Amino acid sequence: MAKKIVLAYSGGLDTTVIIPWLKENYDYDVIAVCVDVGQGDDWAAIKARALKTGASACYVVDARQEYIEEYVWPALKANCKYEDQYLLGTSTARPLIGKILVEYARQEGAVAICHGATGKGNDQIRFELAIKAFAPDLKVIAAWRDDKWNMDSRDAEIKFLEDRGLEVPMKKDQSYSRDENIWHLSHEGLELEKTQNEPNYKHMLQNTVCPEEAPEAGEYVKIEFEKGIPVSVNDKKMNGLEIMLELNKIGGRNGVGLVDICENRCVGMKSRGVYETPGGSILYAAHEMMDHLCLDRDTYHFKQQISLRMSELIYDGKWFTPLMDACKAFIDMTQKTCTGWVKLKLYKGSIRGAGSWSKYSLYNESIASFTTGELYNHKDAQGFITLFGLPLKVRALMEQQVGEGQAILESKSFKKRPTE
Repeated sequence: MAKKIVLAYSGGLDTTVIIPWLKENYDYDVIAVCVDVGQGDDWAAIKARALKTGASACYVVDARQEYIEEYVWPALKANCKYEDQYLLGTSTARPLIGKILVEYARQEGAVAICHGATGKGNDQIRFELAIKAFAPDLKVIAAWRDDKWNMDSRDAEIKFLEDRGLEVPMKKDQSYSRDENIWHLSHEGLELEKTQNEPNYKHMLQNTVCPEEAPEAGEYVKIEFEKGIPVSVNDKKMNGLEIMLELNKIGGRNGVGLVDICENRCVGMKSRGVYETPGGSILYAAHEMMDHLCLDRDTYHFKQQISLRMSELIYDGKWFTPLMDACKAFIDMTQKTCTGWVKLKLYKGSIRGAGSWSKYSLYNESIASFTTGELYNHKDAQGFITLFGLPLKVRALMEQQVGEGQAILESKSFKKRPTE
């Protein structure tokens, strides 16, 4: 009886090739596992394709709600962005997929797990770190790194399928390397491999219109939060899945959430990708406004540091680590008062604030207003500035005493300005 191997199966080009490749090169019984994190695929057709190309079984898991609540919301609450722009769409999904692969491997008594991530990418790390965290005893086969794998391009993969009379699940002129889920859609390859090329957005985009083609009127959207988690859109209560579906439509038709970035992969190289994150970009903008309203200065500034570290952990596939758990615990503490609503104006790819409110707001009009209120005396600032600037004054006095530095009368820091 053949040993079992669980394959992370998407029905795309790579994994469609891998099933017959595994059958030809290894004596394994292939169990294909599809994890639905919102790709919007025809899972019945994909399951049929897996069985037709040699899988002995194919399981489809609807993990959309789990993905949103247990992986997307923690990243959103922390305002995690990798290298200031990437909203971690692929990065947040891979740990969940890896965990589900282990669950099926245990259920099926499999001895190995296979994935189709290339040897140049980040996903191989994310999948395998998740597997190591839960099942260090399982063997991992990464097809693109395997000695028996002799294909070096997507064209070679297409030829592999054509030579065997198997269906090619894509058109050659649409052979971007894509990853899609309920949070985002990424594109790599083709014209993007040359950084001097402008992305061919009209040919590429699938969930978002080009900003130039968005409606002239724009659109308002209102998001309500409870403890940092979005709970309603335009005053309509929704669960996480419903929120994402609705905001993806709203953001998509207004051309928001497009990112073209040349990012640093954790394997050491740079790669260029275009990301469509319409709903996610709306939520990030709204959530950041809620943080600005409800967090004190010290907490917000320290949260920025934690956010940066969390972004790196997520990008590098270190979701199931003690440090990640500790970061999430800190973020949850900061979000206890992040309850209220934010209104945004979307216009041709842009997002700008249009008002916000929280019962926990730390904004105090009596203090902040230019009209003098009871809680703030302008004269109090004098003593504060004296103490706050004391180190600068002491240093300047020393420089004048020794005749060196920026505070002396002949300082080279001074420029001669016109007097007429």
